Amino acid sequence: MSAHHIFGTASLGELRGVHPLLIEFAQRTLTISLVDFAVHDGLRTLAEQKEYVRTGVSQTMESKHRVQDDGFGHAVDLVPVINGKKRWEWPPIYEIAAAASIASTDLGLGIRWGGAWIQIRGLENPTPASMKALVDAYGARKRAAGKPSFPDGPHFELFP
Repeated sequence: MSAHHIFGTASLGELRGVHPLLIEFAQRTLTISLVDFAVHDGLRTLAEQKEYVRTGVSQTMESKHRVQDDGFGHAVDLVPVINGKKRWEWPPIYEIAAAASIASTDLGLGIRWGGAWIQIRGLENPTPASMKALVDAYGARKRAAGKPSFPDGPHFELFP
């Protein structure tokens, strides 16, 4: 199923300080995904998070990318790598999200996906099309409530 992708040095560096279960999840997702990806962000410093909020990349200082009470970061951003470059494009992000749902189910691990801000463990038959539908439904819910949506497709975090 997989193209036998492996994490490079930069991705492994981004995983330093991330919760071991989330590292296992990222590695399992990589073995399932038909799309290669890199870990773009794991643990963030306070200065990085402040800059991300200032520039609109993040909406909160309470990011799961920051050190949590157990001493680990609880979020990773898994960004597609296409022709050797990181690409923030939805079609391959949906592929990764479908693989991530399978990985979270295989591992019995609660994972919230930022594409739709929902728990993805146990989704029935996750496919790129079903992941896109979840993002579309999230946007529709937010619009119906008169609120902005903030889909973050590469974002995955531990979720109780």
